[in-house]
Amino acid sequence: MAIKKQFFKTKPTAKVTLSIPKTAVKGAKKVELFGDFTGWSSGIKMTKQKDGSFKASVDLDPSGEYQFRYLIDNKRWENDWKADKYVSNGVSLEENSVIVF
Repeated sequence: MAIKKQFFKTKPTAKVTLSIPKTAVKGAKKVELFGDFTGWSSGIKMTKQKDGSFKASVDLDPSGEYQFRYLIDNKRWENDWKADKYVSNGVSLEENSVIVF
């Protein structure tokens, strides 16, 4: 898993690219990215790469923290193993991944 942050001098946003490896998705057909930035109600479809991993990018305001998780085949939630930190999701004993700027 990887989180890549790209900052721009001419825009007030940062491009964050998230990827989840083939070993984590275990043959999944569909992976979606949910988080604060989607309102947790609709996911961002991640694109399957040739190596079997999935990738998506989002533009975020680089002045805060954003919680997120991956939903694999509409069944299983997965955290990013390389998140900046983890916090309780407030619903269950599970945690959310967090991007920190």
